[in-house]
Amino acid sequence: MALDQDQIRDIAALSRLQIDEAQISDYQKNLSNILDLVDQLAAVDTSDVEPMAHPLDAVQRLRADVVTETNEREHFQKVAPQVAEGHYIVPKVVE
Repeated sequence: MALDQDQIRDIAALSRLQIDEAQISDYQKNLSNILDLVDQLAAVDTSDVEPMAHPLDAVQRLRADVVTETNEREHFQKVAPQVAEGHYIVPKVVE
């Protein structure tokens, strides 16, 4: 799909890009090449291709779900201005 220079100006205006008149022909060539590539990709028959979540056959390594730290809530709450029943008391910020 070939774009003309007026279409490049329209795309630049919609994208809020300032393009010099000398650069319009370069943009026209590059954007037309990109659209040609998209047309080529769209023409490929993918009816027998099974969709996949990731291009690599990767497996996520998971760690064991075990507690690795001790509960030090009382230690941390000693320096808090206000606490009640193990919770931090903060000023109301929404009316």
